[in-house]
Amino acid sequence: MRFVFTNKFFLLLAVGFLILSFGWQARPALYIAVVFDFLLVGAAVADYFLSEKASEFRVERLVDDRFSMGAVNQVAIKVTNRGTSSRLARPVTLIVKDEYPPKMRLESDRELELTVQPRHSRTWVYGLLPTARGDYQFGNTAVRYRARWGLIWKQASYPTAQLVRVYPNIEEAKKNELYAHRNRELAAGRRRTRMRGRGGDFESLRDFVIGDEVRYISWSASARRGKLITRHYTVERSQNILVMLDAGRLMTARIGDLTKLDHAINATLSIAYVASAGGDNVGLLAFSRRVIGYLPPRRGRDQVNRVMEALYNVEPQMVEPDYARAFNFLGTNWHRRSLVVILTDLIDRDASAELLGHAARLVPRHLPLIVTIGDSDLRAMVRSRPATAADVYSQSVAEDILRQREEALSRIHQLGGLALDVPAGRLSFELVNKYLDVKDRGLL
Repeated sequence: MRFVFTNKFFLLLAVGFLILSFGWQARPALYIAVVFDFLLVGAAVADYFLSEKASEFRVERLVDDRFSMGAVNQVAIKVTNRGTSSRLARPVTLIVKDEYPPKMRLESDRELELTVQPRHSRTWVYGLLPTARGDYQFGNTAVRYRARWGLIWKQASYPTAQLVRVYPNIEEAKKNELYAHRNRELAAGRRRTRMRGRGGDFESLRDFVIGDEVRYISWSASARRGKLITRHYTVERSQNILVMLDAGRLMTARIGDLTKLDHAINATLSIAYVASAGGDNVGLLAFSRRVIGYLPPRRGRDQVNRVMEALYNVEPQMVEPDYARAFNFLGTNWHRRSLVVILTDLIDRDASAELLGHAARLVPRHLPLIVTIGDSDLRAMVRSRPATAADVYSQSVAEDILRQREEALSRIHQLGGLALDVPAGRLSFELVNKYLDVKDRGLL
């Protein structure tokens, strides 16, 4: 255990020098000053040995080993004064300082004073905001407290180092699951919330309401009852959803504090959470130049945890994605009909043509859904009035990029697939809604 002298010690030491300065020519004053200083040093040594040892305190860090990115995560430091000697035990005021991962944003004070009674505990809670996924290392916890007579500070470092993992924020996925459940409720006049499950198993007949499709009217039942009757179907379960996640160069672009890949991962978790809640099988194929990770579609909440484990440390790479390798891997390892969600980005015609060519080969065995993250900056640039020649050039480039993207997405519709181009802030919401629409229309 280390120690440093307190201000009290240096103040008393100054008193000895003050005595010496007033009577430095008189031998008694010299003796008094020297004896005083020796006694002060001896008192400091006695203060060190008579005060609590580091072993009389227990310091623990109480923290979940899983953090959520973009959310304030609580870290608790618990200090226990064991008070092993009942005769000498006393309340001790400690200054506690925790060594948190420097890449996390501190949302409160890093250190705090805690007065802990003998054989009692106190807990200090502070918040950390991680802005990126991955592994993070906490260091030890340092404690400093005054000795019994206040002449020295005693310092100790407690071994609380630990590793934590930062995962995508699952709270957004839970909100989308709540949205999905609400969409399954029957509410008069709200077409999207009826979730009739067309293309599923026949369940019952009911009165026709505005918004129902004419092709599901039961004309024989309508003739018997004298009013329009429509067939009601249950939503098919145990269908397959497989997300192909592009972690290539274009996904390194930042939108706000997050990369496009971060937004895509959040959307992946949302659809996995909602699909699992609906009884469907969910799988994942992450790729860049090579296949980074693969989870065959399975059912249940454990599968959502597997998806989180597979994605928490995936980072975008400054390489072009190899669509051929990814789609060949899918064709070799998975054959059951699935909704294949391809989360990627498109700019130039060559990359778009390659992706569309591979996606088209999924039809009719699978139903491909290409999802791109729209660039709000490009759209704002197109809408703005150019002020200089450089602005005109930039605007023309932005228009060309958007036109190429629209052409690519319209092409996938012609080939029998689906497409979405949505802003990053609405990506999870729109993808879940599209999945519900596919289920509702019985496209799988």
